[in-house]
Amino acid sequence: MQLSATRAIVTGGVSGLGFAVAQHLVANGAKVALFDVNEEKGAAAVAQLGAGNATFFKTDVSDEASVVANVAAAKEFLGGLNAAINCAGILGAGRVLGKEAPMPLSLFSTTVMVNLVGSFNVAKAAANLMQHNDAGVDGERGVIVNTASVAAYEGQIGQAAYSASKGGVVAMTLPMARELSRFGIRVMTIAPGIFWTPMVDGMPENVQQSLAASIPFPSRLGKPEEFADLVAYILGNTYLNGETIRLDGATRLAPK
Repeated sequence: MQLSATRAIVTGGVSGLGFAVAQHLVANGAKVALFDVNEEKGAAAVAQLGAGNATFFKTDVSDEASVVANVAAAKEFLGGLNAAINCAGILGAGRVLGKEAPMPLSLFSTTVMVNLVGSFNVAKAAANLMQHNDAGVDGERGVIVNTASVAAYEGQIGQAAYSASKGGVVAMTLPMARELSRFGIRVMTIAPGIFWTPMVDGMPENVQQSLAASIPFPSRLGKPEEFADLVAYILGNTYLNGETIRLDGATRLAPK
């Protein structure tokens, strides 16, 4: 898929990794629909990207009816739909047995609903429309790129909910790719390590330095542009399918 022909939904698209993806795509001639819950940031993102290149839909990715309606509206604005990049997510940090009480089940379920169910919800709604696209090179009709985390593999103390949700994203990648292959739709996942995001920006400098020092090479935090570059490469390489790519500088998370 050529980037200039990409018509993409980007969830979590108004900040962090999602906005970096949107910027990269638009800079290369694509059009994007940003799905997020923050209307103020959504308006600012569209203003920065250009109203002709981007639009915003306030979207709770775990709400099935809302996602179906917004995916259809996004296709209308974009003049087609051939890519869905899932970057929406929440941390859901908390210990199974906290100091005061066990983790509320609502915290666990909310984390899974946003990170895992939300990714599936957007992917299946997008695929439902992509299946009717005209076939391109190799019969391709669309691409879905999900975002997991290295915590899917080495979850730390306090990440039981987060790791479970991201592990689910990894686990559904291959079966979804196998099923959607008959429609010419590829499914890939990226598992980023520790990246510069708004969350990291708010951490004390000594904590930021400690995080950077824990990464073997290069010993720094990942740049959102590097994540966006990988998304773009996945979109362009038709033979990438059914796999999760770690993007982490060879880091392996310690227990805590």
